[in-house]
Amino acid sequence: MLKRRISLWLLAIIIIVLAAVLYATRTPKSVFDGQAALATPNADVLKRGEYVARLSDCVACHSTPDSAPFSGGLKMATPVGNIYTSNITPDDATGIGRYTLADFDRAVRKGVAKDGHRLYPAMPFPSYAKLNDQDVQDLYAWFKHQVKPVNQANKESDIPWPLNMRWPLAFWSGAFAPTATWQANAQQDELWNRGAYIVEGPGHCGSCHTPRGLAFNEKGLDSSSPDFLAGALLDGWYAPSLRGDSNTGMARWSEDDVVAFLKTGRNQHGVVFGSMADAFNNSTQFMSDNDLKAIAHYLKALPAGSNNQPVNFNWQYQDSSSKLALPARLHTPGAQTFIARCSSCHSPDGKGQAPWISPLAGATSMMVDDASAINVTLNGSARVVADGMPDAYRMPPFRKQLSDQEMADVLTFIRTSWGNNGSAVKPESVKALRERTDPASSNVIILQMR
Repeated sequence: MLKRRISLWLLAIIIIVLAAVLYATRTPKSVFDGQAALATPNADVLKRGEYVARLSDCVACHSTPDSAPFSGGLKMATPVGNIYTSNITPDDATGIGRYTLADFDRAVRKGVAKDGHRLYPAMPFPSYAKLNDQDVQDLYAWFKHQVKPVNQANKESDIPWPLNMRWPLAFWSGAFAPTATWQANAQQDELWNRGAYIVEGPGHCGSCHTPRGLAFNEKGLDSSSPDFLAGALLDGWYAPSLRGDSNTGMARWSEDDVVAFLKTGRNQHGVVFGSMADAFNNSTQFMSDNDLKAIAHYLKALPAGSNNQPVNFNWQYQDSSSKLALPARLHTPGAQTFIARCSSCHSPDGKGQAPWISPLAGATSMMVDDASAINVTLNGSARVVADGMPDAYRMPPFRKQLSDQEMADVLTFIRTSWGNNGSAVKPESVKALRERTDPASSNVIILQMR
């Protein structure tokens, strides 16, 4: 009887293992299986495809300032090692030249390459899964017919074995990646639905702005989750909440403010910096006015999220630079550094010179996790290039001018002035980011699409 039970258990284990192997190595189905793409797509198809590429910001990850468009090679840090983006030019040997429409669909919406290996979810296929069929077809046509093939081999990741094995990602996808395309919400208007499609799908805003779980999965993928777009720490930056959070989100922004920020890179509340500068330079400024309005309409409809501060605090400006307040404040650690290093641009009253130079009073980055405040002060900001024209004002790096303690003091001063309620910055936090980050380039960087 015992031997029989052991045999049954072994048989069950073998069956489970075989089922797991079959599941992990299977090729997902595509709606385009057996369907040939257009041999000669017309101008409208190619124009739509280029626009989908802009919405999806493919160029930002699959190009570098020194490489040909879409030839890959961008290093991306992960908790287990660095990975490098792939060549997605239509080169037969090293790119996607031999991909059929179905192969392309599986890579974009399923996270599975033509040879069957699983893509790391740094490729935002959990968001791209929501792309509609027409957008996938148009995007494929544009890459195949408008992007120049480049013979450049893909670089292997730095992730050590056995963590670099790809097959377990099949189970990750099964648990965390949606399989259905985006569906309109009948309870919402057309503008909201268009905004939801872009933000949740091709725009993949949640990849940066949504907090991650223990498996590095986005905790929410659409507006039904309070975690979606609630703010997250990622690669040395804190991407703030895009929801109606009172101080740490966009409660004080109007829809017009959102449109201006995405179209021009600046508004009365701030100027794009960090990872958002890349998104603006390569994607959002190229979106149509109607799509920008749709995004703004959708975002402003989102209530406060899971990272919202207590509702009993709503930021209001407090004049810390008045004749009565300033003398006392000057004895606060960091105050003298602020006057000497920061006030000429950001103004002694913290109000900046909007929309060209960001206000520090009421700035979201001064009331959330301190990573972005430290990073931009250490390394400065990238050049903002709007409509082909680089900005005249750029946040310079202060890593050589300020010690860890001086930087912590001045940021703490800013984060506790003018009504800001940010936490104190520790010199250890400055030191940690100083050691693992580099200054932003002062060069004008425009990633070409062709």
